[in-house]
Amino acid sequence: MTARRQLRGTLAALAIGALVLLAAPLAIESYTLSVLVIYAILALSLGLIWGFGGILCFGQAAFYGLGAYTYAIAAINIGESTLPFLLGIAVPFAFAFLLGAMMFYGRLSDVYLGVITLVVTLIFFKFMNSTAGPEYAIGQARLGGFNGIPGYPILNVPGDPGWVIYDRAFYYVCAAALLVVYALVRWLLASPFGRIAVAIRENEQRAELMGYDARLRKTVLFAIGGGIAGLAGTLFACWAEIVTPGLFSLAQSAEIIIWCIVGGLGTLVGPVIGAMVLGYAKFLLGQQSLIDNTLVLGLILVLSVLVLPRGIAGLFLSGWERAGRRRPRRARRGARARQRARGLRHV
Repeated sequence: MTARRQLRGTLAALAIGALVLLAAPLAIESYTLSVLVIYAILALSLGLIWGFGGILCFGQAAFYGLGAYTYAIAAINIGESTLPFLLGIAVPFAFAFLLGAMMFYGRLSDVYLGVITLVVTLIFFKFMNSTAGPEYAIGQARLGGFNGIPGYPILNVPGDPGWVIYDRAFYYVCAAALLVVYALVRWLLASPFGRIAVAIRENEQRAELMGYDARLRKTVLFAIGGGIAGLAGTLFACWAEIVTPGLFSLAQSAEIIIWCIVGGLGTLVGPVIGAMVLGYAKFLLGQQSLIDNTLVLGLILVLSVLVLPRGIAGLFLSGWERAGRRRPRRARRGARARQRARGLRHV
């Protein structure tokens, strides 16, 4: 029954998400919606490893930027997007796996995990900013320093470089990617691997005493999060048509963490909601110069922690749980009322 209930919940969430994503272009232009969906995929990558794996990564932007740069460099050298798109996922996955193996097999504490991931992001940011010279090139692709890499081929239909995907069609590709990633993550968490990963988050020592290799599972989960972030970076590179070192910035890393906290950790829907809501708020704030965007995001974070400790998704879940508790009470009251009515008829 539990597996069937989880399947129904997943299908219901996917159906609702598909309807919302299909209706969204009626209210917001496709160009803006595309980047909001990309942010949602990026937030989901951190929501998986932090909310369910207990791994607080301050450098999720490193995998995001690595995916974007990998795609741009490969697209310039290959001339179309099919293989570069796959490399934009595979390279961050492999890098995250190696980095995670170094950290988890090294038995580093949570504090040092955060410091290392933060330092890795800073290294990428500093290095990419210092690659302005002509000697910094990979094949035909010049890294460009702080100017970044512009002018590479964007997403096309696989096998047909002349058929480019953009505007509304690109939005639907991003929306489909979000739904697929959500479904795969739900399936992963419902599998024995996912349940063990959550158990390791709760008590790593007890899980190891039961015979599970916590280090390997945490490494694989960390790598999956890196691959999902790489997918988001690849889609962003196709959307923006330019990649710059700003993708590795500390501001980007901080935003991802804020999205997850405001949306609601411990859920998959929460980071998605947080990224899309705060991303759109940032877009609206960017059209004015009266208030600093960073100040507003910080204020939203503080208010969320104080007023909504479980995030936006937690608020809806609490309401759903209260409604679920009321239904059995009403059913019991109705049953008692029917019993009394039958007793009166017999009298």
